[in-house]
Amino acid sequence: MVISIGLILILGIIGMSLKNLFQPTPFQQRVLSWESFIYLLFMFFTIMLGFGLIYFLLLQNGNTIILEYGENYSGDVLDNLLTSLYLSAVTLFSLGYGDVTPIGVGRFIAVTEAMIGYTIPASYVVRTIIDFRRERG
Repeated sequence: MVISIGLILILGIIGMSLKNLFQPTPFQQRVLSWESFIYLLFMFFTIMLGFGLIYFLLLQNGNTIILEYGENYSGDVLDNLLTSLYLSAVTLFSLGYGDVTPIGVGRFIAVTEAMIGYTIPASYVVRTIIDFRRERG
């Protein structure tokens, strides 16, 4: 029950963060600005943290979702948290070093996170171009 509530809250936060990408915000007066860059960094951080917490909750629940160097992963709570955040970061930014590999339901979560990681920069560029054209016209 606690895991389900935690997952719902995390997914809600990730969804709200992504929703803000498509809505104008008050601080975006200029098309390209330092504030927009910081906003994009915070969005990536929120998504990385959210998916990392999803991996962590599943690990803490006893689900086997990670292999480390091809073997079943096991660690204490802090190690689970750090490995979950690491897996989230290398997945979101499509690095995929190969030392930590998702398995089972973790694969579906990783694919979802990677798709989001690919689409955020594209969406940001498209939004910037649209805003630029709107300002010029």
